[in-house]
Amino acid sequence: KKRKKIVMRKKSNIKRLLCALMASAMVLGLAACGGDGKQDGGDKQDAQTSQPAEPQKPDEAPAAPADPASMTEEEKLEAMKSEPFYGQTVVYWYDGGNCTSAPYLAEKQGYFDEYGIQVQCLNGTAIKEALGTGAAQLGVSHIASLLVPITNNVEYSFVAGAHVGCKSLYVLGDSAYNTTEDLKGTSISTPNGIGNSDYNITAMLLDADGINPLEDVNLTPVETSACVAAMQNGEISAALLSDTYAYKMVQDGTLRMIRSLIDDDFTQLPCCVVAMNNTFRTENPIMAEKITECVKKGADWGREHPEEAVQMLLDDEKISGEFDMNVELWNTLHMGLTDEFTQKGLQKITEDYIRLGLITSMDDPAEVMEMAWNPMAPEK
Repeated sequence: KKRKKIVMRKKSNIKRLLCALMASAMVLGLAACGGDGKQDGGDKQDAQTSQPAEPQKPDEAPAAPADPASMTEEEKLEAMKSEPFYGQTVVYWYDGGNCTSAPYLAEKQGYFDEYGIQVQCLNGTAIKEALGTGAAQLGVSHIASLLVPITNNVEYSFVAGAHVGCKSLYVLGDSAYNTTEDLKGTSISTPNGIGNSDYNITAMLLDADGINPLEDVNLTPVETSACVAAMQNGEISAALLSDTYAYKMVQDGTLRMIRSLIDDDFTQLPCCVVAMNNTFRTENPIMAEKITECVKKGADWGREHPEEAVQMLLDDEKISGEFDMNVELWNTLHMGLTDEFTQKGLQKITEDYIRLGLITSMDDPAEVMEMAWNPMAPEK
């Protein structure tokens, strides 16, 4: 019996030893299959289905998507098909008029179609709200309207310049006011309200002549259609008006321009820009580039074909008035600004806005420019 127990213990020990050896072999086998995956035959696939992948190390982060700048045009158009907005309708804001028409011109000329991009026009909604909420992906409007909200984290930025000009400071034709210096101590209308584009443009025009817009004059909102009557009864001395609105009254002597965004010093600054929703821009960089490229082409076409552009907008009831008047004003806009011109002008405008207190939430021009200026289709 004693010998039998010894034999059984030996057999038990041998079994335990064999089990341990087999377990070690299985561990070594699994480690080999789950390592670098260089086994012959189907070992790599078997290992992947039999155990979870090892955690990724920090220095093994997935490669970043290819930079569109390094792609050929064919590669870009193919990669664009994988962007989240591809196949959806891109909405651009346009409320009519010559100043903001570049996206509309691009659509009418078929530039978006060349890239298979479907577009739709939105009007009747304020551009800041449309872009900031994503109701529209892009639109053209005044820097004077669009810049300050960016510093308050409204979600859009500028991707290209648009044009110069389009608004001026007017007085009565028979008034004694001949220069902005004569306006000191008087009230001036900024029709769309304190802090909005008319206020900011007027402040810049006065500041350029050494007049403090906060202390030397009283900037007050008087609705556009009431400005002439307010000047005639002495409530205000001058008003900032669109050149299109004032044109006929200048021709018949009712009004006279005394300072303008089409004056030589201000034609060195962009008036309006192409703005784009930030989420759309960052999530769809190739579409954003191609859309910006199309809008730039639309602006260039408008500059090179003023008569055709004006007639098109008249036919489509996007502008009103006489053909000759519209062509004359169209040619003052110099549509199709370069990125270099726009960036340089926007830098000065930003510095002036901070100095004048028009921008109050930030005080570093470089930080404002970083938020505001993101050109998407630089000129080659």
